[in-house]
Amino acid sequence: MAGPILGRREARRKLDKFRSKVGELEVSHLNITAMMDMMSILLVFMLKQFAVAQASMSVDDKLQLPKSSSAIKPQPSVNVTVSTQAIIVEGDGIVAVRQGAVDPGVKRDGPNGYYITPLVDTLQKHANRLKKLEVMTGGRSPFDHTMLLLVDRSIPYRLVTEVLYSAGQAEFSNYRLVVLSKAD
Repeated sequence: MAGPILGRREARRKLDKFRSKVGELEVSHLNITAMMDMMSILLVFMLKQFAVAQASMSVDDKLQLPKSSSAIKPQPSVNVTVSTQAIIVEGDGIVAVRQGAVDPGVKRDGPNGYYITPLVDTLQKHANRLKKLEVMTGGRSPFDHTMLLLVDRSIPYRLVTEVLYSAGQAEFSNYRLVVLSKAD
């Protein structure tokens, strides 16, 4: 059923009255500055959260890491991988590994030495890069002398100590061993 038919003037008056009520409910202006501040804070928070949560490590399919029940997450740093085929720094093969040892010709002190020359040279370049980054960022990205060490579980302890000694000579005095989480 239709409502009563209104005259032109009365219809206009009711329409104006309706518009004035709706006009009172409308937001006449937005404070864009406050909204931009809020969005900037959210963006910075999300970027920081993303940067902390991400630790990129490329693990070869043939690399068998030991297992652990530790819940500590690795922090981003220089990745050194010791596989059964090579010592790899940040994805670049540095020294070949054969039967759990490196060629004595790449060691500064011969077969009984601990100083692996190509590894020290490569890590020193990374240390210099990280020190420059610390200076350029005004200390916001400090060089903490830490590396992540991924070692195949079949590698002899002697090679692990050679890698750690060489890393120490290249200013990486702190290290974190990366392991796989044990399945419960």
